[in-house]
Amino acid sequence: MKLFYKKPISVLMAQAHEEGAQTLSRKLGWPSLTMLGIGGIIGGGIFVLTGQQAAINAGPAIFLSFVLAGVVCVFAAMCYAELSSMIPVCGSAYTYTYATLGEFVAWLIAWDLILEYGLAASTVSAGWAGHFNDMLQGFGMALPHVWSAAPYDFDGDHLVRTGAYFNMPAMAIVAIMGAVLISGITQSAIVNNLIVALKVTVVLIVIAVGLGHIHPDYWSPLIPARIEPTAADPNGHFGYKGILTAAGVIFFAYIGFEAVSTAAQEAKNPQKNMPIAILLALGACTVLYLLMSLVITGVAHYQTLNSPAPVAVALGAIPGLGWLRQAVNIAVTIGLGSTILSLIYGQSRIFYAMARDGLLPPVFAKVNPTTRTPIWGTVVTTTFAALVGGLFPISVLGELVSMGTLLAFALICGGVIYLRIKEPGLPRGFKVPLVWVSAPLGIAGCIFLISGLPAPTWLRLFIWMGIGLVVYFGYAYWHSRYHEKMLAAVPAE
Repeated sequence: MKLFYKKPISVLMAQAHEEGAQTLSRKLGWPSLTMLGIGGIIGGGIFVLTGQQAAINAGPAIFLSFVLAGVVCVFAAMCYAELSSMIPVCGSAYTYTYATLGEFVAWLIAWDLILEYGLAASTVSAGWAGHFNDMLQGFGMALPHVWSAAPYDFDGDHLVRTGAYFNMPAMAIVAIMGAVLISGITQSAIVNNLIVALKVTVVLIVIAVGLGHIHPDYWSPLIPARIEPTAADPNGHFGYKGILTAAGVIFFAYIGFEAVSTAAQEAKNPQKNMPIAILLALGACTVLYLLMSLVITGVAHYQTLNSPAPVAVALGAIPGLGWLRQAVNIAVTIGLGSTILSLIYGQSRIFYAMARDGLLPPVFAKVNPTTRTPIWGTVVTTTFAALVGGLFPISVLGELVSMGTLLAFALICGGVIYLRIKEPGLPRGFKVPLVWVSAPLGIAGCIFLISGLPAPTWLRLFIWMGIGLVVYFGYAYWHSRYHEKMLAAVPAE
């Protein structure tokens, strides 16, 4: 069936070695790829959702949520590492799914990735705006609420107005990072590396200082009693169920290592460098997440952390360290920019891959011959992320992004199993250890975390996927390069 026609591995490998003005340039070594991953992982999750989810869902046991999410991520990351080492082409989960499960499933996951990356950038921009405004308050010049908060929020299942007009800082930072990406991959990598170095330094300083001001009483009870669902809180919170819900929501924080896989076509020696960067970025960031979650719930009571800038709130609870709170706000304001940059980067490369396959208009595959970057994909991603970040609150955005991320990771684990059976002889720069255990556990873990997400998130996802089906059957199906007009030229697998 045409819906499930698979893109041949031979075609993918040919694309990986194409040269010309409309191809991407291989300039990234494993250090830059690792920094791209760390830049994407160390962002809104560690600086915003860590505190918010402690206050809303998990209490001091938020670190257990990170352990749970991190374990699932390890299985998914190994699967990404194997696929990126054998198929060094941009497109991430979309490209891998096209080669394993067919075009229709690839389209669904691509549409899912648009939601994942676009809303992830929006989510981080909302967190950035919170720290930016807290920083301005430290200088006595905070922005008016009507221009620094989302105009819409969700009260249970309903969209309500907050009285604000737009979150202008959130929109501005997305636009700035989009402009940096358009300037070229080399310039973008330099900017990203500098910002990530600053951001990791800030995280280490907060952890080092906070460890000396821990109040163990704040960790008791470690798992607050379960509060059952109500009309205003349809999912309930705390208890073991709260830990699971928080793990599902914060899961998007790990999306950065997937962004590394979108850079496969711009990586030098991808068979070696992609697995190193993916696994190194995930390992380093998981340790930092665990330590940060323990520190901020240990220096401030978890109920005080439901703030757009919870790290700043935690530091404010330490007497005599007001200067550090302001310094962290300045650094975080700069540092979160690299997360937004890596997310916009990932989405623009997925657009590029889809357009080359005919599933999106050709303009998305158009590369600037000077900078060798896909400009229109970057512009569209930036515009979408800026508008959503300016209109909606971070809590709702984080839930939707996590749903998309978990679905993508589950399909990638399934793709590894498929190719081990279908193409066992293909060269692999990295192989998932104990694959017949690891990959199924990755799938099961993703499904388990999805089950803990709030029910309204499913409805929003179904609406988004319904729109995707209209676009697929209205445009992509009829323009695919791998239907009738290509079947004669490309041997089916």
